[in-house]
Amino acid sequence: MASNDPDLPEPSGDPQPGDLIEIFRPAYQHWALYLGDGYIINLTPVGQLETRYITSIFSSKAVVRMQLLKEVVGSDSYRVNNKYDHSHTPLPIYEIIQRAQVLIDQEVSYDLLGSNCEHFVTLLRYGEGVSEQATRAIGAISLVTAAASAFSMLGLINARSRNRPF
Repeated sequence: MASNDPDLPEPSGDPQPGDLIEIFRPAYQHWALYLGDGYIINLTPVGQLETRYITSIFSSKAVVRMQLLKEVVGSDSYRVNNKYDHSHTPLPIYEIIQRAQVLIDQEVSYDLLGSNCEHFVTLLRYGEGVSEQATRAIGAISLVTAAASAFSMLGLINARSRNRPF
């Protein structure tokens, strides 16, 4: 089902081979690459045939699967989202599809922040893995780490000032 959320940009029509597909899961977005004839290529956690579970973010390995878009989307919504086209030049479509087909059924490393499903499909489309989702997560982690360090330093300074003999 294509997205009807008014906060999201309008879907850009039917997917075309080589398009990035953003699938809206309850707590995150899953990414796939459209191959044509209703099929996509995407990463699934080792041992699972679908990517609807948040537990997939804890996997260190994934399998490259060719599946029907409608089966992967299920009752969730999706949209075509080639959002990096303004900053990255897409490879020729025949090359994108060829690169994708070679990887079907291969096991690959998976890392939420460095090698996730968005990195995977953008690597196929642009020749470079990019993930705005991961960049936001890294930023949030950095902010929390910096705040924790600041509070720790404040506690240390405060403790030292209370222990002065004069």
